[in-house]
Amino acid sequence: MFGLFKKFKEGFSKTVAAIATKTAAIFGQKPIDASSLETLEEALYTADFGVETTEEILTEIKAAYKKDKTLHGQQAAAIGAAVLKRVLAGAEGTLDLDLGRVPSPGGPRGEGTPPTTKKPVVIAMIGINGSGKTTTSAKLAWRMKQEGKTVTLAACDTFRAAAVEQLKAWATRLELDIVASHTGADAAAVAFDAWQAANARGKDFLIVDTAGRLHTKDHLMQELAKIRRVLQKNDPTAPQHRWLVVDGSIGSNSIEQARVFHQSFGLTGLVVTKLDGTSRGGALVGIYRQLRIPIYFLGLGEQPEDLQPFSVDHYAKAVFGLE
Repeated sequence: MFGLFKKFKEGFSKTVAAIATKTAAIFGQKPIDASSLETLEEALYTADFGVETTEEILTEIKAAYKKDKTLHGQQAAAIGAAVLKRVLAGAEGTLDLDLGRVPSPGGPRGEGTPPTTKKPVVIAMIGINGSGKTTTSAKLAWRMKQEGKTVTLAACDTFRAAAVEQLKAWATRLELDIVASHTGADAAAVAFDAWQAANARGKDFLIVDTAGRLHTKDHLMQELAKIRRVLQKNDPTAPQHRWLVVDGSIGSNSIEQARVFHQSFGLTGLVVTKLDGTSRGGALVGIYRQLRIPIYFLGLGEQPEDLQPFSVDHYAKAVFGLE
C-alpha cells in the first residue's frame, strides 16, 4: 500500500509543487494567516480545482482557524484533504474482473452496466487525439493480464496514421493478443472481427482502441456510434464499458470534452492521463463534480505499471503533500 501511495505522490509531484511549494506556511508547522490563505487560494485555482472546490476548502480551513488561532499548516492540509475526500465520495470506479461489470450506477441517466456472463466483456476507449488513449489501452490490457485475465486488443483507431502500428508495437512489447487491420480500414469491421476472435479464443475482455475523435466532428462521432452498433450484433450489451481517456494536462477544458462525449455515447468511466507532467491535477475533481462519472485509472508515468487504479484517499493526500 505504501508503494502505491508513493506512486501517487510522485505522479502528482507537479501539482503538489503548485500548491505546497507556494504555500510553505500552509504546509509547514507554523500557524497560518490571511496571507497564506490567499496564497493557497491562488494555488488551488492554478491547479484547476475550480471555484466550488476551492471555496469549500478555504471555508473549512477558515472556520477551523476561527476556532483555533494556532492552526498550523499540516492541520490545514489535512482539512483540505478531507474536503477532497468528501467531494470525491463515490468517484472510484471499480471494475469487477470476474464479472466484468460495475457494482454501482453509471451512465448518462444513472443506469448501471447490465449484468453479463457472455465473453468477452468489451471496454471501448474513447477520446480525442493526443489523450494517450492508445498507450492506455495497451497498459490496461497488460494490467489485466498481470491479474490473471485474458485480453484481446482491437486496433480500431484506423483514422490516425500509424496508430495501428503504435498499438501493435505495444502488443509485441507486452506480449498481448491483438486484432488489427491497416490505416484507413473500416473501424467497425475491425471491432466486429476482434469480438469474434476474442470470443472464439475464450478471452475475458476485449479492449477497443477507437479513433481520436474530435468531439466537434459529427462524422467521427457517427463512426463511434457505428462501432457500437456493430459490436451489438455480437452481443446486445456491448460495449459494457465506455471509458473516456482525458489528458489531465488540459485542465478544466476537459470538462466540456467529457460532457459532449457523455451526451453522445453515455460514458461509464474515465481514465485521466499525463498527470505526472502537469501542475493541473485538480481538473479531475471538476469533471466528477459536473458529471458524476466514476474514475477508474490515472496515468502517472510512461511505464505500463504507471497506470494506477484511482484512489480518492491517495489522491487527496498526495495533492496536499501529506504522508
